[in-house]
This record gives sequence, C-alpha cells and structure tokens, in this order.
Amino acid sequence: LPFAYHHFAEGEKPCTAFSAVFISRREYFSADNLAYFSCKQLDIELYTDKKQPELEEQVETVLSQHEIYYTKNRNIFIDSEELYEVLYEMEVLKS
Repeated sequence: LPFAYHHFAEGEKPCTAFSAVFISRREYFSADNLAYFSCKQLDIELYTDKKQPELEEQVETVLSQHEIYYTKNRNIFIDSEELYEVLYEMEVLKS
C-alpha cells in the first residue's frame, strides 16, 4: 500500500488505494520543570477510489497484530477528490 507523510506531492498520488500518515497533535505532561512524557496523536488516512472493506480489515488486522490501539473515526466520501477516506487515530507515548 503506497503511503506518504502527510500528503503526496502534486502529480505523485497513486491511482488506487493509498494512505497518508502524520502526527496531528502533540501534548506534553510536565511538572516541577521536568517533562515526564509526551503524547503524539498519529493519524493514518486510508484513501480508496471505491469502498474496500477488505482493505480496511487488513489495515485493522496489522494494527491489532502489533497491539496498537486505534479508533476508526471517519469514513467519508470526498466529492472534490472522488475518493473515500477512512481515518485511524492512535496515540504514541514517549517517556
């Protein structure tokens, strides 16, 4: 499955299924002038030209096999791009 960080350069977007991966938010926990850990929200956006439940299941299987907790938040059709988008969100902690 082709993927890029945040987006593909113009003209490089694959024709069928692809994904974009990026960190959409960062939060820090600190006290007493020390940063104890940070939390990044990692988003995986899956784009397809037609609805592909089997591919979604494959992505979810890989995440589950690696014990990655995720939420599946968005499942929409983007009219301007003529693509379906499925959003998987997860948090990555760093201590």
